[in-house]
Amino acid sequence: MVGIPGNFIRLTADREGERGEVWLAGLPALADDLLARWGCVAEGRVTHGKVGLVVPVRRADGTPAVLKISFTHPGNVHEPDAFAVWQGRGAVELYARDDASFAMLLERAGPGTLADVTDAEEAVAIGGRVLRRLAVPAPPGLPRLAERAGEWAEELRKNDETLGRPLPRRVTDAALATVAELCGDQPDTLVHGDLHHGNVLRAEREPWLAIDPKGYAGDPAYEAFTLVRRSLLDVIGADDLRTPVLRRIDIFADAAGVDRERARRWAQLRTVRSAHWGRLHGEQAWLVELTERLAELLT
Repeated sequence: MVGIPGNFIRLTADREGERGEVWLAGLPALADDLLARWGCVAEGRVTHGKVGLVVPVRRADGTPAVLKISFTHPGNVHEPDAFAVWQGRGAVELYARDDASFAMLLERAGPGTLADVTDAEEAVAIGGRVLRRLAVPAPPGLPRLAERAGEWAEELRKNDETLGRPLPRRVTDAALATVAELCGDQPDTLVHGDLHHGNVLRAEREPWLAIDPKGYAGDPAYEAFTLVRRSLLDVIGADDLRTPVLRRIDIFADAAGVDRERARRWAQLRTVRSAHWGRLHGEQAWLVELTERLAELLT
C-alpha cells in the first residue's frame, strides 16, 4: 500500500477539515487501485505539493512515470485538460487520467527545477521560452481570465480599504486600470496559470518541462509575475531595484514572445493583489515589504 507522507496529511487536514480527513482516509486504497488499473509499480520516495500526492512509478513497458492524485478542489479540475492539449509540448506528457478521482499518470521529469539555475536572468529567459512552447489555442470549456475582471476589481477595492490603503493611490489605481483595460482584451490562448520556478522541471525529452498547470484561457503575458518576482531574490537589498525589475520583465517578454508593456501591467496587477494577500494572511514582513516595493516600481 502506498504510504502517505505525514506532512501532507497534516497540511490537508488543517486546510480542508473533515472533508480532507475523509479524502485522506481513502487515499491509500485509491492509489493502489489506480496503480493496478494502469499497470504500474510504485518505486522511490512519495512526495507531494500543496494539494497533490506524487508517487514515482514504473509502467508495464518499463518507462518511468508519476501517479498524481490531487484533492478534489475546483482549482484542480482543468490540469489534465491543459496537458491533453499540449501533448508533451513544453509540458510533461499525460499518459492516463481519471477525472472523477482527480488523478493522472504523467511523464516523469527531473530531478531539478528552474529554481536550481543560479543565473536569475537566465532562469527568467528559460521560463519565458517554456511559456512560448505552451502558448497554443485554448480548448472550449476552460475558465477565461477575462471572466475574473469583476471579482478582481471588487477584491482590490475591498482589500485596499480593509488594510487602510497600504499602497499609494496611484499604485492601486494602476492595478484597477489594468483590470478594466486588459482583462477584456485577451487572446484565446492556453495559459498555465502558475508558471513559477518550482513548476518548471529539468527533463531529457525537452530541456525543461512544465508541471501543475491551472488551465486558463487568456493572455500569456499574465505569467510574468511569478517568474519575475522569484528571480529578484539575488537583488533584494539593492538600492536600485527598478533597473533589474524592468530588465527581467524585458527578458521574460522577449523569451516568451509577448508584449513588454502588457507583461509589466499584468505583473503590477498581480503584485498588488499579492501584497494585499500577504498583509491579510500574515506573510513574513520582509516579503510583504518587497512585494509592495515591487508594486510601486512596476507602476
